[in-house]
Amino acid sequence: MSRSTKRQQPPRRPVQPKRRASKAKKPSSIDRMIATLPVSEPTLHRIATWTMMGTMGAISLATATFFGVPQAAAVATAEQIGKAGFRVEGIEVTGTRRMSAMTVYAVALDQRSRSMPLVDVVGVRERLLKYGWVADAQVSRRLPDKLVINIVEREPAAVWQNHGVLTLIDKDGIMLDPVSAAAMPDLPLIIGEGANSQAPNYRALLDAAPALKPQVRAATWVGNRRWNLLFQTGETLALPEEDPARALVKFAELDGSRSLLGKGWVRFDMRNAERFVARKPGIETQRAINSPSVDGDGTTVTRTHDTRGREA
Repeated sequence: MSRSTKRQQPPRRPVQPKRRASKAKKPSSIDRMIATLPVSEPTLHRIATWTMMGTMGAISLATATFFGVPQAAAVATAEQIGKAGFRVEGIEVTGTRRMSAMTVYAVALDQRSRSMPLVDVVGVRERLLKYGWVADAQVSRRLPDKLVINIVEREPAAVWQNHGVLTLIDKDGIMLDPVSAAAMPDLPLIIGEGANSQAPNYRALLDAAPALKPQVRAATWVGNRRWNLLFQTGETLALPEEDPARALVKFAELDGSRSLLGKGWVRFDMRNAERFVARKPGIETQRAINSPSVDGDGTTVTRTHDTRGREA
């Protein structure tokens, strides 16, 4: 009798439920914005820390002031902030072309403390504005350890000669720097005590007769009341105290019709509104500008040999 053998089926493994593929977490908009910044994440953390410390320091100082904490305690708090890294270690200066940057550094570093909360940026600006070259200055803190100073310089517009001393001045007559005769810039020269304060009026005077402007070599402020102009060709023009621009325009018209400059005259005098005086060596010719015409050009002419003349 034969036995039949049944094959045993292998045990079935339990069917594991299918796992759904987990979706990748999308970065937030803040993460994407941080990724585009040109700094690393650790650097951003440091900046955030510095900002928080600076804010906390400012709040501490404000709170101390509000509640009447003695100034020494407030200063001590600010010094601790400085020791934490908020201390001036560098100065960035921009805008200086003629003024020495070392002067700006010296002014900025003249502080009782270099702790950032204690640096007097308003005081630094006020001290810089006392220098002739500085028309304006912006002083700011760049945390954690830098002062940023931008200088706006004045532009030299003329050279002022007073008692033999030459000084660069701007369009408003502000003194900028001494200058030597050997290094004279190509700028108008004004001469005489108080002439620098008359620089705006002198500029307006020349603007009234633009054709003559490039021909003027120097101007002398006489008696603190009027101008004498010296031309490139060597002649001197004495202008009146009242309405000098009108007289200069009249002279420009005469020069345009008569070619007065460069013709051997040494002096023209227009101080008297009714008479134009032109003098050559040894000869003085007077022309009454407003008189009836007797010589075909609306002027009367008299000639003398009196070459005496006093400055007035």
